[in-house]
Amino acid sequence: MEKLRCESQPGIDKQLALKDALELLSGKWKVCILTNLYHSGTLRFKDLMETSKGITPKVLSKELQQLEENLLITRTVNKTKPVTVSYALTHYAIETQPVIKALIEFGLKHRAEIKKIF
Repeated sequence: MEKLRCESQPGIDKQLALKDALELLSGKWKVCILTNLYHSGTLRFKDLMETSKGITPKVLSKELQQLEENLLITRTVNKTKPVTVSYALTHYAIETQPVIKALIEFGLKHRAEIKKIF
């Protein structure tokens, strides 16, 4: 297995790429939002509030804006009365799911190891 090294290689800056990826998914809610959209498909703002227990509307708005700016979700204004807004993953965002799944699996293993100690 190749060891992950963060030093620069000709034409490739792995440290910068790793930093970008971590920043893209950082924060308490981004992974939760992406996972909810992955499993549920298109969701309205209200639905995302319900599936992301504990998030405030202000924080959800900010997180959604950042995810949209980074091309991970699309925002669609529906011409309904009242107007509703729905969100969906982009094809690009679906590539994050194996990473998120690996993080979940690692978290489960880590939690089990910690429980053995305590």
